[in-house]
Amino acid sequence: MTALLMLVVAMFWVQGAAARSLPDFTELVEENSGAVVNISTTQEVPAQGRAMPFDERQLEQLPEFFQDFFRGPHSPFGGGSPGQVEPRRSMGSGFIVSSDGYVLTNNHVIEGADEIIVRLNDRRELPATLVGTDPKSDLAVLKIEDGNDLPVVRIGRSKDLKTGEWVLAIGSPFGFDYTATAGIVSALGRSLPTENYVPFIQTDVAINPGNSGGPLFNLDGEVVGINSQIYTRSGGFMGVSFAIPIDDAMNVFRQIRDKGSVSRGWLGVLIQEVSRDLAETFGLKRPRGALIAEVMEGSPAAQAGLQAGDIVLEYDGEAIVMSSDLPPMVGRTPVGETARLQVLRGGREMMLDVEIGQLPEEGQQQAAAPAPDAAPSSAPLGLTVQPLPADLASSLSVSGGVLVSNVARGPALEAGIRPRDVITELNRQEIRSVEDFRKVVAALPKNRAVSVRVVRQGMATYLVMKP
Repeated sequence: MTALLMLVVAMFWVQGAAARSLPDFTELVEENSGAVVNISTTQEVPAQGRAMPFDERQLEQLPEFFQDFFRGPHSPFGGGSPGQVEPRRSMGSGFIVSSDGYVLTNNHVIEGADEIIVRLNDRRELPATLVGTDPKSDLAVLKIEDGNDLPVVRIGRSKDLKTGEWVLAIGSPFGFDYTATAGIVSALGRSLPTENYVPFIQTDVAINPGNSGGPLFNLDGEVVGINSQIYTRSGGFMGVSFAIPIDDAMNVFRQIRDKGSVSRGWLGVLIQEVSRDLAETFGLKRPRGALIAEVMEGSPAAQAGLQAGDIVLEYDGEAIVMSSDLPPMVGRTPVGETARLQVLRGGREMMLDVEIGQLPEEGQQQAAAPAPDAAPSSAPLGLTVQPLPADLASSLSVSGGVLVSNVARGPALEAGIRPRDVITELNRQEIRSVEDFRKVVAALPKNRAVSVRVVRQGMATYLVMKP
C-alpha cells in the first residue's frame, strides 16, 4: 500500500514539474499588447451585381415591392444608379515600432485602401497614412497621424532564432482583438513559390485571417517576425504558418521611412536547385549550392565572369545549402557593395568577386519565337533536332545550339525535354550546331546520367538525362 501511495505521489510530482517547465506568457502579453494594433481599412469599389433582368421602362411597370427589391442596396443585381460605389472593409494587425507613430504591417492588409484606421488596445481609434509599401516582401509602413509618445515593441534579431524555441503571436484573428497564440519555431529559411526574397520563419502558432501583419515574439518579449501567411486547404489554420524575419522587415522599414522606396541587390542570374542526379553529373558528393542556368547579358554576374553551369557554394562566407538561400542573401546586400562567391566550375572550386547591382523594376524575360521549318536530324536519344535559326537565336540571346523538333519515348522524354526546347549544352560540352550535337551524343557514356542545358520560352534550365 505504501509503495502504491509513493508511486501516485511521484506521478503527480512529475506532472507538476512538467507543467512548471512550460513557459508562462502572461507577463509578455501584458507588456506588449499596448504596442500591438488592429488595422481596419475601407476601400471604395464600384457596386457589382448580376445583370438586371428588366430595363428601366419594364421595371417601372412592376409593383412597387418588386421595384424596391431590384433597386435596393441589398439587391442581388447591383442596385443603385450606374457609377454607384460601395465600401469594402478588411481587417488585419500591426505593431508600433516608434513612439511617434510608425507602424509595420503586411502590404496585403492595406492594399488598395482609401481609409486606414488604427485601433489601440485602450480603444483609441486613430487615422493613419500610408508611408510606403514593398509588395516583394509583403510589407507596408504606416504613420499614425498626430502620433506622440505611443507604446512601442522591442525589436529582436531573427538571425538568433533556433528551431524548436517558443514563440508567441498577438493579433486579431477573425476580428477578435488581442488574441494571443503560442507555439514553436518549426523551421527557418523557408522559401515559398511566390516569394523569392523572404526566408520565412515557419511556426505552428495558430494564425488565421486577421493575424496578418501582427508581431511574433520570442520569450524575451522581442519581435522576431511578422505573421504573414498560412498553409491551408480549408481556409483556416492547419498547423503551418509563416512569418517574415524581423531583420529583413526592419531593413525594408528603414528604406521606406528614409527614402520612400526599397532597393535590393541584384546578381542577374537564373538559378535552379541541385538535385541528386545533377550533383552527380557536376561532380558534387552531395546536393548543395545554387546552379546557374543562365547569366543575363550586362548583369553584375556577367561582368564578374560567372557562367551558366557554375554552382554557387558560398556567398560572402555563408554556405548555400538550397538554391533558395541565394536570392535573400543577394537582396539584402547593399547596391554597389562587393560580394565574394565560392563557385564550382568544371569540378574545380574558385572564388569570384561580384559588385552587386540594383534589382530592376521589371524582370528581364525573353519569349521564344515560333519554331521555323527545317530539315530535321535524328539522334539516338528519342529526340529529333534541327539547326537553330538565326532570328530565334537572336531573340533568345544564345550564340548557338540546336532546336528540338520532336521527342519520342526514350531518355530525352524522361528527362523532361520537349519540342521547341533549345539545347545549348550536353554532358557539360557546348552545343553550337547539329554536328556538335551528333559528336557529343556519339561519345556519351552508357548507364550514367548526363546534364542537358535547355532554353525554354526564354528561360534556361538544367535537366538530367540517363542514356
